[in-house]
Amino acid sequence: MTDELTRLANSVLWPGFFGTDAPAWLRSALKDDLAGVVYFGQNISADLPALSAQIRAANPHALIGIDEEGGSVTRLEVGTGSTLPGAAQLGVVDDVAASRATGAELARRAHAAGIDVVLGPVADVNTDPRNPVIGVRSFGADAALVSRHVAATVEGMQGGGVAACVKHFPGHGDTHLDSHHALPVINLDPAEIEDVHLAPFRAAIAAGVDSIMTAHIVVPEWGEQPATLNAGVLGRLRTMGFDGVIITDALDMAAIRESVGIGGGAVQALAAGADLLCIGNPTNPGAAARADQDESDYLTAREAIVAALRDGTLPRERVEQARDRVRMLATKLAGAATADSDGPDGASYEAADIVSRALRVTHVMDGVADAAASALSVIDARRRSTLAVDSAAAYVADALAGDGFRVRLDVERATEEERDAALDAAIAAEGRLVLLVDRPDVDAAQRALAELAADRDPGAVVVNVGLPARHPLPLPVVEVAAASRVGAEAARAMLLGR
Repeated sequence: MTDELTRLANSVLWPGFFGTDAPAWLRSALKDDLAGVVYFGQNISADLPALSAQIRAANPHALIGIDEEGGSVTRLEVGTGSTLPGAAQLGVVDDVAASRATGAELARRAHAAGIDVVLGPVADVNTDPRNPVIGVRSFGADAALVSRHVAATVEGMQGGGVAACVKHFPGHGDTHLDSHHALPVINLDPAEIEDVHLAPFRAAIAAGVDSIMTAHIVVPEWGEQPATLNAGVLGRLRTMGFDGVIITDALDMAAIRESVGIGGGAVQALAAGADLLCIGNPTNPGAAARADQDESDYLTAREAIVAALRDGTLPRERVEQARDRVRMLATKLAGAATADSDGPDGASYEAADIVSRALRVTHVMDGVADAAASALSVIDARRRSTLAVDSAAAYVADALAGDGFRVRLDVERATEEERDAALDAAIAAEGRLVLLVDRPDVDAAQRALAELAADRDPGAVVVNVGLPARHPLPLPVVEVAAASRVGAEAARAMLLGR
């Protein structure tokens, strides 16, 4: 029989897991009051609604979340690419009705899969163009723009009966490090953080957001601990008027795992004021991940919390407060599902239209809409995928090239001979030469490839799915602002004059 403290610890834990079926350890934990689960790419299959039903059969009050943003970050469409606009595309269009409708459509899709918490939208103001982890996941670099689209997206999602979780408090937009791999330090004037980076979170709170996710970032002016573990930083959320669930970013990310550890992170996050601990994606350790990494990480967090409760390091009242907030959210969402079991109607939602409106061209391109360009010959020179974003997903190049030629070139590692061979093959193939890039502003190798291509084929064009370059490239650029299937399809249609 599971003891009372173990059940209490379970009630604030939110693990990820391997596979498309709930493993035995997870079903057992759910029966012992585990708060729920978070879905990632490895959990997605055509039987996702059945998996959600299996989880709720073990715990009817389980919160089922998904790390889904649309655009460049998708789990629901992990195999084929997102058919929803990304945040940067919505920011370019700057139509709050489009953002609200996108939030509602995402809620409809989540609802159909048995999911009731969506880890989005991103509320970070992307003020550092070198940012390797946010970029086009943000609505933009202007606080007012980000604020109005965060609020609209939250309204759309929560109007559809799911909880939104805006992220990553107090703002992950001004960093050039990825907290999946390191612990970023934000050396900004606190006044700038207050005026710029906290503004979208205030807007989300005013819109009634149900949950907010913390960031594993250090603001030295606010202490040496990362925000996730910092009582002063999390306390700001409460003084800002937020009374919902504070969810941690994944405690198995390197910023926590390799500093205080998952167990230490779990205890310190609860003590600091977090309510629900995301143990996250068991692939976060990368190649070092073990077959039982999911269960091992969960047990590490659970046992650390139990030990801290037993020795008084962690006050029981604090954990009970966190548990009660989580349960209140679960009860609210269960009521919303009962009131509207069919979810919102997405029949009239036109994602492709929104994405087409977001496309931008750096300058007039001769023949950009020439139907005689009957094919595209694509060199995919994007950076390698990261834990946060599947940057090099093949579906982007596939959708852009269609039935035409395409080749993947790891441009940062490619030799001169490999680069020349890729260009030779692409130029020899039928159709217009297209360079697919995602970091032209900060990646010297991508810029060098564009310069070489311009010399070899002046009719070539660049399709950029990342942040726009601040300095012009020697070729025309179609700015897509998301590494998604729908974005690639829109760029293809533009280039073929369709």
